[in-house]
Amino acid sequence: MKPVLLFKSLLLTGSFALLLATSAWGEEVQLPKKQQETASTDQEAISKKTTTQPYSLAKKTLQHRIKSTQKLVQAPEVIQVTGVKVNSVDKQLEIILETAQGNQLQPLSKSEGNNFIADIPNAQLRLSTGGAFSQEKPFTGITAITVTNLDANTIRVTVTGETGAPTVELFDGDEGLIFGVTTTASTSSQAPPAQQPPTETPQTPQTPTTETPSEQPTAQTPENEEPIELVVTGEQDRYRVPEASGATRTDTPIRDIPQSIQVIPRQVLKDQQITRLTDAIRNVSGIVEGDSFAGTVDNFNIRGFDFNSTFRDGFREPGDTLRELANIEQIEVIKGPASVLYGNAEPGGIINLVTKRPLSTPYYSADFSVGNFSYYRPSIDISGPLNPDKSLLYRLNVAYENGGSFRDFVDSERFFFGPIFDLKLGDNTNLLVNVDYLKDERTFDQGLVAFGQGIADIPTSRFLGEPGDRREVEEVNVGYRLEHRFNENLTLRNAFRYTSNDSFDYRAQPLDLDEGTGELSRNFRSNDDYTERYSLQTDVVSKFTTGSIQHTLLVGLDLAREKTDGSQRRLPEGLTPSIDIFNPIYNLISRPGLSELTNVVRDGDSKTETLGIYLQDQIAFSDNFKLLIGGRFDTVDQNQFDRLLNTPSSQYDEAFTPRLGIVYQPIEPISLYASYSRSFAPNSAQRADNTFLESERGTQYEVGVKVDLNDKLSATLAAYEITKTNIAAPDPNDPDNFSVPIGEQRSRGIELDVTGEILPGWNIIAAYGYTDAEVTQSSDLPGALRVGSRVPKVPEHKASLWTTYQFLQGNLQGLGFGLGLYYLSDRIGGDIPTNEADNTFTLPSYLRTDAAIYYKRDNWRAAINIENLFGTRYFESFNFGRNTVIPGAPFTVIGTISFEL
Repeated sequence: MKPVLLFKSLLLTGSFALLLATSAWGEEVQLPKKQQETASTDQEAISKKTTTQPYSLAKKTLQHRIKSTQKLVQAPEVIQVTGVKVNSVDKQLEIILETAQGNQLQPLSKSEGNNFIADIPNAQLRLSTGGAFSQEKPFTGITAITVTNLDANTIRVTVTGETGAPTVELFDGDEGLIFGVTTTASTSSQAPPAQQPPTETPQTPQTPTTETPSEQPTAQTPENEEPIELVVTGEQDRYRVPEASGATRTDTPIRDIPQSIQVIPRQVLKDQQITRLTDAIRNVSGIVEGDSFAGTVDNFNIRGFDFNSTFRDGFREPGDTLRELANIEQIEVIKGPASVLYGNAEPGGIINLVTKRPLSTPYYSADFSVGNFSYYRPSIDISGPLNPDKSLLYRLNVAYENGGSFRDFVDSERFFFGPIFDLKLGDNTNLLVNVDYLKDERTFDQGLVAFGQGIADIPTSRFLGEPGDRREVEEVNVGYRLEHRFNENLTLRNAFRYTSNDSFDYRAQPLDLDEGTGELSRNFRSNDDYTERYSLQTDVVSKFTTGSIQHTLLVGLDLAREKTDGSQRRLPEGLTPSIDIFNPIYNLISRPGLSELTNVVRDGDSKTETLGIYLQDQIAFSDNFKLLIGGRFDTVDQNQFDRLLNTPSSQYDEAFTPRLGIVYQPIEPISLYASYSRSFAPNSAQRADNTFLESERGTQYEVGVKVDLNDKLSATLAAYEITKTNIAAPDPNDPDNFSVPIGEQRSRGIELDVTGEILPGWNIIAAYGYTDAEVTQSSDLPGALRVGSRVPKVPEHKASLWTTYQFLQGNLQGLGFGLGLYYLSDRIGGDIPTNEADNTFTLPSYLRTDAAIYYKRDNWRAAINIENLFGTRYFESFNFGRNTVIPGAPFTVIGTISFEL
């Protein structure tokens, strides 16, 4: 079946149900060791009230308090739980296990990633409806609640938080056993006992209104017995994120994935006051800014390979604008080939943005930022239920941004509106619908120019275009995600997204610099482009066992159709007046109207249809030995029509991309891994017979180690080698018009990333990357890549450090400080390093220092962020070549005040 026919049929039948399966791995938050053993060996330890040592002294203070008697432990009967209720009481959520023998239920608790888990032995779930109990999004900050039979004699209660393990208080009430759940969202507005280091006297939990106080015997409790009571306080703010869905399309602990994955959580974005993806990736090793098209698009180089298309919630985003982060919860940087799940992609890696989800209790947040260069940005983030039974939830993010620049004649204006709705269609079915709109207008600023082997010695504020150079982008996204869980082990998911992107620019393009006179020639030109993209994803996640081996099987299908239409027009013959880079004079002529740009150099449309079928199995042979294996088959059908030549062209390509990786954990905090993976990307170059070259193929070998230095601090050390082949090189018989696939690039490197909390209140995200990227195969013709040359834009060394400290108690409680250091070694610039006269130049190395000070009190937070504290002169990257070098901003200060309720 042709991809287009298959696409149409699946669009008509694509309303599949699905429920996102979640799993996590983390440090267990356990009761005292003896209390986890069998009842026969535990009687003495549990016959009296005991208190464990605190799990941490920071915001994730984990404290356990058990009160029981010897008689409870010795109860031999299997207790039946006949009902499960979920009630919202004040700022707590109550989960009630209905039974006449609640006082005899003895849970054992632990924390795995975002999950609080309580296993209740000698108990069995017997619901009138049969099966298990499950509820999605029952409360602010809670993703799901499930109550199931773990085995014939054990009930498991799982409460999954959005950003961390929630606060849970366990009581014995008249109705049965009661779990009082308090989320981090609801506790953030209270005076923070959770933020105080625990004292030697255990804190007394707040008693839910529907229960009997824990200090008094209940109607079901004998007078000589005390009820069970457990207190677990969850973490509010974290730098360390234990899970990432982008690498496997399942919620898998990062420590179990044989691949380097770095996550930038919302708290880092907030502490650094980040609104641009370019600023966020400074915190990650091996990735730098690429061609930003005069500062108007996101484009990066990962592990030595250019990458210009980010993903959001697993969907490919258009590469024609700057991504908005107002509605983004976290940023996942997945390093190495990702074609096994995402199809057409460069071998260096991808970036996946994870969207914020609606909350089941009212949440209101507002920020207002103001800075130098006439910058200001207000934004709101509100969420909650839209009906009494909370079956329909919403979340709305709105942001407006307006600012000038340290660059002359440069300004920008931006508006974003992003509502999202979560509709519960049944106990196991949810429909998520999202719509967002982005309007971005900014000066088309191509920066400075190279001079000799360096950068022209002119002020970084100097603008070398013409006042009025602009680029405008308008983008609309509409999509849904339908999720249904048939049972605990089988999930079906279906998602669709439509995107339209309309962009227009008009600018004076720099052409050639006469270094003797300083005259820079230019030409007025304009691009007008429109893109539509339809994407459909359907997959099934199945968990099962074969003997003692556990499997998480993912089977899926991706379909996408992208249509583009665009043109470029230029001013004919006479060029735009030249400008003297040392003494510029602007507006020597009036800007010609678009109708006067009669030299049309590009005019056409294209349609690309892709189909991908993938299979992945995550195999756990034991708790400490895991295998990841997967493969994907892709087809790409491209059709183009050139209206200037009145000629069509087409290309059909197929590719299979495998991935194989192993993880071995000799001890729980350490994961050793090794992996092999491949990538593919269609090739646009043509042979002399007008056929397209074979797809570019990438191959990576990677080994590494992931270490949990403590319960909230993790590190990843990785070494890799990537080879990319089939890169187009000039055809020896006709180098000006045709190509042959003999180019090859190799990239080797070592990367270290550390994230988390060092001590209570002291957070860190740090990275170092060494990248050796060079051309290893080419032809000897003029215009060909030069063998042995370094790849442009790629530094050999990149290092970053961002650390914050906040006082958690005393008179300075709520006061915090931040320090950032960002270093890049020198990079090769130029059009391309070729065998012609060397036109390369060097972007010099730099060290930039950032700082922050903030104060948080109750629901308010005030912050001052300083970028480039010492006013270092540095250069971010370059765009088209020697005449488009992008300078970094000098001393910049931004003040922000935030309110959250």
